[in-house]
Amino acid sequence: MPIDAAEALAAPPRTGEISWTARDVLLYHLGIGAGRPATDPGELRYTLESRLHVLPSFATVAGGGPPGVIDALSMPGVDVDLARVLHGGQSLTAHRPLPVEGTATTTARITAVYDKGEAAVLVLRREAADTDGPLWTDEALVHVRGAGGWGGERGPSARRETPAGTPDRTVERTVREEQALLYRLTGDRNPLHADPEFAARAGFARPVLHGLCTYGIALKAVVDTLLDGDVTRVRSHATRFVGVVYPGETLRIRMWRGDGEVRVVVGAVERGDVTVLAGTTVRHG
Repeated sequence: MPIDAAEALAAPPRTGEISWTARDVLLYHLGIGAGRPATDPGELRYTLESRLHVLPSFATVAGGGPPGVIDALSMPGVDVDLARVLHGGQSLTAHRPLPVEGTATTTARITAVYDKGEAAVLVLRREAADTDGPLWTDEALVHVRGAGGWGGERGPSARRETPAGTPDRTVERTVREEQALLYRLTGDRNPLHADPEFAARAGFARPVLHGLCTYGIALKAVVDTLLDGDVTRVRSHATRFVGVVYPGETLRIRMWRGDGEVRVVVGAVERGDVTVLAGTTVRHG
């Protein structure tokens, strides 16, 4: 079996140190489409170091190391082909606003391995803290095709119904043709997002956009339209990746206000508004 659930769960936490600078934050913001229009005061909060605010989803790439999906595949008890791997979901809890520059200690471990029959799902949890205390906790759901069927626990259902009624806000964001090539400079060099031959081997017509890029685009849309542009109001952000995005497409982001949260659904306009992010929630203060 390519995944030894017992070994993966019993492995000790992996610790490390990461650092980032304002340059890393600026690159991340550009990677998720900030800076259009370039002189817009709202966009300069993301693109000009003298006014810089850190979108909390930057935590998923802070330090420039491997993203959660790749990190999970290097854990004990996990030996799978990268072409069979998909990012199934992501959650992030911000314990306090992220500094523009910093150094943190991270602790990562696999906290669950679920048997979905045709596939296995790994849950990788990473926690980051600096000298002032906890900064963030994030979880990546790693979907491994063909790795299930050993009779393990199926795990909880992450599905949430699409909110009823008309969205409170709907915006559209165009993904640039080179968006994935830019975003991969933040640390995720998975060839799925750049190499047509690798993408074909994984079953896709062409390279796809990073799920975490779409994740960041959606969070920025919520902050900019419903949270007065204030990144410090974000408490958590969770989503399921239910479809791929191809560079060059247009994302339609629909948002529903709730009590202390915003529910979000993201679709690809050119493919009949097919859903690419579902079960998405941004909790805020």
